[in-house]
Amino acid sequence: DEQKDVLWMTQSQPTFGKVLDKKQVADVLNLDEAYIDTRFPVQEVSTGLPVILAPLTSLEAAKEINVDKEKYFKLIENTEAKAIMVFSRETYHQDHQLNVRDFADYYGVSEDAATGSANGCLAAYLVKYGYFNQTVIDIRVEQGYEIERPSLLYVKASYDGEAFHIKVGGKVEMIARGEWIL
Repeated sequence: DEQKDVLWMTQSQPTFGKVLDKKQVADVLNLDEAYIDTRFPVQEVSTGLPVILAPLTSLEAAKEINVDKEKYFKLIENTEAKAIMVFSRETYHQDHQLNVRDFADYYGVSEDAATGSANGCLAAYLVKYGYFNQTVIDIRVEQGYEIERPSLLYVKASYDGEAFHIKVGGKVEMIARGEWIL
């Protein structure tokens, strides 16, 4: 079973915040505005930690991003969210449903290799806006490929008209161990 050793995080109910100007966000990402998928909004979403979600038209668009730090910090002066997650239906691997990148310089991480909290926000967005034409999703999301730290997250979400049910999972590797010395 592919999900045998997956650890799951249940996300809080989402809030959908400000819709942002596509041109301004494209400018921050150093992308042509045509690379932003106009069928869906660029919007702040939160399940605890807010993120700006920006739908892209292609994997090529994701690969081309080069965040303009000055414009990024100017943009987030006026947003609750301090990170930008872009996503595309085109992926590196055919058994994955989305490719995502998460830029969070505000938190000291220029790009995160695997972001559980932001993928929870993304899950809510995907079912709210019918991104896959359904209100129930069970998908595999690739992240970190562009920074040579490929990660795979499992995202399950549904919306029953009253409440969202969101889980984000992944396999975890220990990279450090420590002990408290009092």
